[in-house]
Amino acid sequence: MPLLTEAGSFKAVRDAFTWDVPDRINMGWQVCDRHAEEMPTRTGLIVAEADGGQRDYSWSELAQLSNQMANVLEAKGLKRGDRFGILLSQCVEAAISHVAAWKMGAISIPLFALFGEEALAFRLKDSGAKMIITEDIHLAKIEAIRDQLPDLELVLLIDGKDGADSVDFWRAMDQAKDAFQIVDTAATDPSYIIYTSGTTGNPKGALQGHRSLIGHTPAIEFFHDFMPQPGDLMWTPADWAWIGGLMNCLMGAWYHGVPVLAHRARKYDPEQALRLMADYNVRNTFMPPTALKMMRAVADIPSYGVNLRTVACAGEPMGVELLDWGRSTLGVSFNEFYGQTECNLVVANCQKIMEVKPGSMGRAVPGHTVAVIDAEGNEVDPGTVGQIAVKAPDPVMMLEYWNNPAATKAKYLGDWLLTGDQGTMDDEGYFRFVGRDDDVITSAGYRIGPGEIEDCLTKHPAVELAAAIGVPDAVRTEVIKVFVKLMPGHNGSPDLEEDIRAFVKTRLSPHEYPRQIAFVDALPLTSTGKIRRKDLRDAEQAAGS
Repeated sequence: MPLLTEAGSFKAVRDAFTWDVPDRINMGWQVCDRHAEEMPTRTGLIVAEADGGQRDYSWSELAQLSNQMANVLEAKGLKRGDRFGILLSQCVEAAISHVAAWKMGAISIPLFALFGEEALAFRLKDSGAKMIITEDIHLAKIEAIRDQLPDLELVLLIDGKDGADSVDFWRAMDQAKDAFQIVDTAATDPSYIIYTSGTTGNPKGALQGHRSLIGHTPAIEFFHDFMPQPGDLMWTPADWAWIGGLMNCLMGAWYHGVPVLAHRARKYDPEQALRLMADYNVRNTFMPPTALKMMRAVADIPSYGVNLRTVACAGEPMGVELLDWGRSTLGVSFNEFYGQTECNLVVANCQKIMEVKPGSMGRAVPGHTVAVIDAEGNEVDPGTVGQIAVKAPDPVMMLEYWNNPAATKAKYLGDWLLTGDQGTMDDEGYFRFVGRDDDVITSAGYRIGPGEIEDCLTKHPAVELAAAIGVPDAVRTEVIKVFVKLMPGHNGSPDLEEDIRAFVKTRLSPHEYPRQIAFVDALPLTSTGKIRRKDLRDAEQAAGS
């Protein structure tokens, strides 16, 4: 059921909105079983196989599969409140894993399939994950870190056999009942943890409640021009391990009963994306501006026959050229939006009822109070640079950082949740992103914390100290550049550069490896020994000007 009332102006839509978050709500029922009751034979998921095959799943099938999975997990010992890792890309198993976990009151943890051993080890250990579902190609990574994970009891393999510490998932499913009594959960009961990059140290786990689904809904309806509309079908190249893929697309569409297309691409290919959207008549998509910039280079796009109704984009600023290209080539105005894993989808555009201003992230989505504030928490005048902040309480806000009360406390200033991003708001309520005050690197739509990269680099035998920053890039917005102080006896060389890149790529993730490496004799430090990344960014800017 839509939360927004479709009207002819932004003011009318905003003024008509009121939150309706039930005290008791279960995300699993909301995104799946509700539709199985109302329209059981309708398609909820379309899986486009790599070999060109297609498998459609009805709402009834999805409900039964997630029930079977909940029974499997319960039989294996997963209980309410336990954490369950999901190391899978776009596939039916990934989708039903979240639904099953929520139905039984467990907490799902989406994990990026390209994460290396160190990235996985931290997230699984910090969360105390009891079980994980993955596929055979990732089993070696799990086995390599198993001795670091005292809480991990079981690995489920979607394409593997039973082993000493693993279970053949589909074999177990065949033996499970397809009926399950959904747990009665409160809106503030935890449902999932998504780890978000920070500026220092390790990533932080943003713990969200079942209310999060309702909290996301107004914005999804807003930037998809009042979804649902007849014929809507959602696809995104964004991995479902990130909040942009999981909540903005998969679960956001499923809440509205809109079918979702799943496709496991090896990497993003703009021509393949165009063919996919045309072949399946995709009507709605979320794409980072980098993906759209790459698509812009494809010749004769109209010949592909893409027929989009809405395109939402976020992750980095979208310029006027990209906006104009979308209108002229794809026949649609891109709706840019803004949010964070901790407090997602709070600012957006809706071209159907308001002007889309190039360079603006849009206005505060109905239901959310967003402002630009100063260091004391006071709202600043229009056009004045300050920190973008969101007023609590808000159903889309995280419950807390998992296992990190100090970081949770630091995220707030009074009733304001601090985004850590600098911006301005004009006298019409349009927000513009100015810059980050927290050193997070934005590359190809990913928000990357330098701390995790630096920690990984210092484990390299040749590295004594390292600092990571983002430097401007025409396609990716920023690329990662690292400054490396070597251990005595080592000298910088092209071979060492390549070895360092490979070291980070295999241990963290391919999107976190440094594309530029500078070997230095010393790094700028504060009096307490912290790296002054701002000095490095300023020097890079001066060198490039």
